[in-house]
Amino acid sequence: MTALSADNRIVMTLDAGGTRFRFSAYRGQQAVTEVVAMPTRGEDLSRCLADVIEGFTRIRAACPQPPVAISFAFPGPADYPAGIIGDLPNLPAFRGGIALGPMLAEHFKIPVFINNDGDLFTYGEAIAGFLPHVNALLAEAGSPRHYRNLFGVTLGTGFGGGLVRGGELFIGDNSMAAEVWLFRNKLQPQTNVEEGVSIRAVRRTYAEQAGIPFADAPEPRDIASIAYGKLPGHRAAAIEAYRRLGEVAGDALALALTLVDGLAVIGGGLSAAAPLYLPALIAELNSNYTAPDGRPFRRLVQQAFNLEEAGQRTAFLRGATREITVPGTRQTIAYDPLARTGVGLSRLGTSEAIAIGAYAFALQQLDSKR
Repeated sequence: MTALSADNRIVMTLDAGGTRFRFSAYRGQQAVTEVVAMPTRGEDLSRCLADVIEGFTRIRAACPQPPVAISFAFPGPADYPAGIIGDLPNLPAFRGGIALGPMLAEHFKIPVFINNDGDLFTYGEAIAGFLPHVNALLAEAGSPRHYRNLFGVTLGTGFGGGLVRGGELFIGDNSMAAEVWLFRNKLQPQTNVEEGVSIRAVRRTYAEQAGIPFADAPEPRDIASIAYGKLPGHRAAAIEAYRRLGEVAGDALALALTLVDGLAVIGGGLSAAAPLYLPALIAELNSNYTAPDGRPFRRLVQQAFNLEEAGQRTAFLRGATREITVPGTRQTIAYDPLARTGVGLSRLGTSEAIAIGAYAFALQQLDSKR
């Protein structure tokens, strides 16, 4: 993290949403330009590509020195290493494979790197956000624990995911690692988990519980305010909408953390309502299976802690550390037998984490090719 913050190279970035492009440039871990925002116009390929070039052209003109690369998040499916974008549901003009990366590399004469937004969000949080934050708290508490693996999810229009293992972004052989949105929905197994963990899922549950048409359901921000008692509405329905989101998201994270064995960080627009769903999410992680003979056993080997709640955070940091003696000597060593994982919120903000992840990924790729 220190080396990254002191790096003087500039990388141009883009946060590509379904309705708006947001261009910027970073040096170290700081933005060096104002954000340039443009509509995506994803139904018209030629105009969309022209806008991407225009956005980066305006950012390059504002940079205090020439950028060394372009690195940004773009929706999938895509062959990210090759820079080829596939058939996108939210950007219909991208059909049949669009070589966006090679086009930009040819135009700007610098390397171009494209990744999934969930991947870059997790990478940013692993480098400069949640992961170093938790490790610093552990060190301050005198714990011998140090985490190196992070699974990240974004909750919003969809349910995105990313995985950083040992400091390296794990992409997969088909650029499709950590596609958490395709896990099964615990409460409706015939559907995928995104239908239980998204903006539309919160609205749908609220509408069902309140007995109103889906079209009349408020936006999740207002549903959260109803749940807190700050706006009029069906409070029980609002509370249940977020509780169900927590249960379904917790089921998905339990599957991921079984494989990853690290920490988990949450970002995206629905992260603001975390107090309404984190208790259910953590409860799901700490739930039990039932053996054929009726005996319960843990869903996860690790005990899960909500790192946004003071009491659980303290217990997580304290662990069960004790001193044990090295056999045959008088030496002692710290030992913490409590296997545990922690779940918390983005420390950078989702857009900032994506930008820092994009910046760091570009520099890592450039340095690896020297």
